[in-house]
Amino acid sequence: MDKVVASAAEAVADVFSGAQLAVGGFGLVGVPETLIEALRDQGTGDLEVISNNAGANGFGLAKLLETHQISRVIASYVGENKEFARQYLEGELELELTPQGTLAEKLRAGGAGIPAFYTITGSGTQVADGGIPWRYDSEGNVTKTSPAKETKVLDTFGEEQEYVLEHALAPDFALVRAAVGDRHGNLVFHRSARNFNPPAAQAAKITIAEVEKLVEPGEIAPDDVHLPGVFVHRVVALTPEQAAQKPIEKRTLREA
Repeated sequence: MDKVVASAAEAVADVFSGAQLAVGGFGLVGVPETLIEALRDQGTGDLEVISNNAGANGFGLAKLLETHQISRVIASYVGENKEFARQYLEGELELELTPQGTLAEKLRAGGAGIPAFYTITGSGTQVADGGIPWRYDSEGNVTKTSPAKETKVLDTFGEEQEYVLEHALAPDFALVRAAVGDRHGNLVFHRSARNFNPPAAQAAKITIAEVEKLVEPGEIAPDDVHLPGVFVHRVVALTPEQAAQKPIEKRTLREA
């Protein structure tokens, strides 16, 4: 039952080339920085990453983009990461843009064993009709686009509307970060740092969690557990220095 491993490097050692990887975080909040660094140092490439966004300013998944270890991204937001945008627009990686709520539900469904679900999000747009650019070439020409999705008119609360069929995600691995974890893998997240971490962890075949504070089994009250240890396979205890690493994506200061 003790899921603690000695190092981040050991925890990600079996992440293979071409693996599909879900990574928790929103912006730079709740991002498993230490596990990402270990994966970068390991050199595993051709990764397909599922994440709300892909880091920024040299933090988060930007570390793997800088070393060209990511070949495909399923995300909602390109955002402030100029290298992410450059690689996408110059044909160096493929990007499947997905509405944010849909992305969260695709992961949640994967963890719940639900193969697909209908949602109104994207109905009547290219999300449903297809044609969103997934890949460009070096000349800026679109070489691959999203396919059309199955739709269905359903009667919901007395009104007929068109819904889009979305398929669940069940990645090979998930990397997540928690504020507190015990040796059984039970996790507690701090406020907004919870974000995509629980659904990513629930969806994956193997979930690896880095925790800012490691405690013994029983120290976390059952009612305080945000993610049960049944979804977590490996736990890495961060050093105080690693736990304190919490970059701010955009720092806004007022004049004194």
